[in-house]
This record gives sequence, structure tokens and C-alpha cells, in this order.
Amino acid sequence: MPKIIILPNEEHCPEGAILEAQSGETILDVALRNGIEIEHACEKSCACTTCHVVVREGFDSLNESDELEDDMLDKAWGLEPESRLSCQARIADDDLVVDIPRYTVNLASEAH
Repeated sequence: MPKIIILPNEEHCPEGAILEAQSGETILDVALRNGIEIEHACEKSCACTTCHVVVREGFDSLNESDELEDDMLDKAWGLEPESRLSCQARIADDDLVVDIPRYTVNLASEAH
């Protein structure tokens, strides 16, 4: 069973976390199930960048991003080569280390 290591983030996960995941789940779904409220203003439809994360380890094990996700990522604050939309990044069998960026392009939190 793969694990997702969430690096400490002042707002979403101050202590960091180690989460159990199932292959095929998205990073966002695993985080939400474990009480880590990553913003997702478009309700996981790949229409915004609020769920942007940086995958520090295990990036190559994720499903490939499609053109729509790549286009959306171009609008993300703090884009890095290992950036993904957590609502689209499906976990395979490898463990991941994920960094939740401090800022999003949202001016206000959606507070789900």
C-alpha cells in the first residue's frame, strides 16, 4: 500500500503527515479523507489551480498529466517541474512526498 508523506504546511498540515493510500486514488482524495483540507474550488473537475501541489519524490510514478491539466498548471502560483493538480494526480504503487504550496491564485478560501 503506497504512502503519501505530506510535508509540513503552516495552514493545512502544520506537523506534516503520513497517509495510507490505495493505488488509483488521487492525492486530493487521500488528503481530504485524512482531514487535510487542500483547496479545490472547482470540485475536482480540473478547472482551476487551487489544488496545486509539488511532488518532491515519486513524481514519475504518477499517471501522466493530460493537456487540460498542463494548461491549468500554467496558471498556478509557484509552478515547478514536479507540479501537479492533486485532483488529477493518480497514485500508483510508489510512495510520494508532497509539498502543498503556501499560496494559491485564489484571493479567498473556498472553505469546503
